[in-house]
Amino acid sequence: MDPVVGIDQAFWYIFIISAVLLAGITLAMIFFVIRYRRSRNPQPADIRGNWKLELVWTVVPTLIALSMFVVGWKSYTGLRSAPAGAIQIQVLAQMFTWIFVYNNDKESESLLVVPAHTPIKLNIESLDVIHNFHLPAFRVKVDAVKHYPTYVWFMTKEPGEFDIMCAEYCGIDHSKMLAKLKVVSQKDYETWLEQKGE
Repeated sequence: MDPVVGIDQAFWYIFIISAVLLAGITLAMIFFVIRYRRSRNPQPADIRGNWKLELVWTVVPTLIALSMFVVGWKSYTGLRSAPAGAIQIQVLAQMFTWIFVYNNDKESESLLVVPAHTPIKLNIESLDVIHNFHLPAFRVKVDAVKHYPTYVWFMTKEPGEFDIMCAEYCGIDHSKMLAKLKVVSQKDYETWLEQKGE
């Protein structure tokens, strides 16, 4: 499954549950403020020791939190389960640029070129300080740390250009650490790959 779908589903699941809980708690609070105000109930009720109520407010939030964890975990593992045959590209971060190294040892700086409708696995590492590879259009956001290589994958769609940025403050020119993802046809990708230098 395209990891973008899983991440979007996790976002909407958590957002909707949070919105429902916010609305429910707010309405309940308003109801209790009106229904059980001091003028109508001068003697407050004591609900301590009500095991049924305590069971409900312990079990229900636990189940909600566990369901959010399961949905979030599935979206996370989706980004970590690159399909066989994915194109692998080395991503090297350094102050203040991104370097992309392809299977034929071609390198490009600040420009990642990939074919359309293809799984892409990015092997990410930093050459100096901590950076963060952020590709918002494909929900990719992963730290780049020196001596700790990691990876993430995404599925390209139609040709187009997308922003890449560093999402971890890495020094004085952090805001200039920008790159482009260029999705092209398979034929254009193969032609570009054979061109000298970039």
